[in-house]
Amino acid sequence: MGLSMNLEAEGYSVAVAEDGEQGLKLAREFKPDLLVLDVMLPRLNGFEVLRTLRGEGVAVPIIMLSARGAEMDKVMGLELGAEDYITKPFSLAELLARVKAVLRRDAIARSRARPVIRTASFEIDEDTREVRREGEAVGLTATEFDVLMTLASARGRVLSREQILEAVWGPGHHGTLRTIDNFLLQLRNKLEPDPSRPRHLVTVRGVGYRFVAD
Repeated sequence: MGLSMNLEAEGYSVAVAEDGEQGLKLAREFKPDLLVLDVMLPRLNGFEVLRTLRGEGVAVPIIMLSARGAEMDKVMGLELGAEDYITKPFSLAELLARVKAVLRRDAIARSRARPVIRTASFEIDEDTREVRREGEAVGLTATEFDVLMTLASARGRVLSREQILEAVWGPGHHGTLRTIDNFLLQLRNKLEPDPSRPRHLVTVRGVGYRFVAD
């Protein structure tokens, strides 16, 4: 409760869930601007909550909190679609700074008016951060969208996995090169007409990936 009180003191409206199941219910009902999600929740743990929300296409930014500092836990959280991962113990000042940073990054991304990028199979609306395929919205997580836009913004240039990691998560990220491969697999399954023979999200063997619009 101390955390929620401190967030409220900073001007945020806060809803608190006692367990993972209640967290899912609140996230679906209130559509918050940000989730601060503890990995060690009862009933459904934080990873299960995160996986469920992303599977439903809920793209709300999520910061994971955990006493588990193992690199694989951090990688799992990021690969499931979390925007940030904080290991306990942490200071309140650090958490508040990260909350502000994630919200600021999300607000900037949403506010920039950019042209719609069209391919033969889908279109990307950078202004609303939506992707549509045959007129229907495709449920991408915030991180999936950022990976897609990083490639699309390169205008056909080949990007290495490391370049994509740094563009999406910034320097000092916890992801691995395999993280990018997993995100590309997810994007292909959602966007490519034939994911086994990708037309738009193309692998350049030994180098990285390239976005092809036509």
